[in-house]
Amino acid sequence: MPESAGDECKNLQDQLELGQFIPFIYHHNMLADPVRMGAFRSAIQSAVPQGSRVLDLGGGTGVLSFFAAQQAERVWCVERNPELVEAARHLLAMNPGAERIEVIHADAFDYLPPEPVDVVICEMLHVGMLREKQVPVLVSFKRRYLEKFGAPLPRFIPEAFIQALQPVCQSFDFDGYHAPIPSLQDPSVKHVRTSELGEPVVFQTSCYDAHLPLLCAWKGELTLDSDGQLNALRFITKNLLAVIVEEQRSIDWFSQYLIVPLARPLHLAAGDRITVDFSYRMGDPISALKPCVKRIG
Repeated sequence: MPESAGDECKNLQDQLELGQFIPFIYHHNMLADPVRMGAFRSAIQSAVPQGSRVLDLGGGTGVLSFFAAQQAERVWCVERNPELVEAARHLLAMNPGAERIEVIHADAFDYLPPEPVDVVICEMLHVGMLREKQVPVLVSFKRRYLEKFGAPLPRFIPEAFIQALQPVCQSFDFDGYHAPIPSLQDPSVKHVRTSELGEPVVFQTSCYDAHLPLLCAWKGELTLDSDGQLNALRFITKNLLAVIVEEQRSIDWFSQYLIVPLARPLHLAAGDRITVDFSYRMGDPISALKPCVKRIG
């Protein structure tokens, strides 16, 4: 039966909200990001044993599978977007180790490898664990993997994530046009349009090999360190790509910061306290993050 117009619109909206359907041309920006590429290459070199088997969920252009294939015996690269499947097969064939990589056109929500694997790479990451389906995909994968193969679970890259928020005063004026809208920021540069009013406060820490919550909900207090107009919150997601226990360090990569404007700005002084309350499901669109902020006292 043909789809109705409403079904077609819903399917299109789902595709637009999934990281798998970022247009192919924008993958160049990810490949050209030295911080991202260097961190993942180092983490994969550290975590993937020689002769191992690796599953790459949401493989995109295949670059993380390529890193893994330098040490792994076999890599399954799973990608849902047919344009990226074709691109990954073409690009991997131009690089060493391609004979050890199988690019599979499948949905990561459903796919399981034909045999147990040692490492699972999954980079469906977005700040706040919003928009992309990193957490729901891995919750589904762990349940289905254990049902098929039993324990133990493979090692995950990333291994964990830490989430924090920070009170800020953000300029939303653009050539005289006032537009308080959400925005993303490069974590590696200073942002002159953002004034920090307090230190980041951690609201969530999760490890991928442990229980993963599908709901992110937090209610807590923040104390301002500086005077200013509190008109936004900055959300920060730190991805621990690989934990190197023997060296007591981790290889980390920050998702882009997310600036979320508040419905009603507050004029506050250093020492003032506020409550912040929010709740959303992992993988929700960015619009689902609507923090409620109130002054205490």
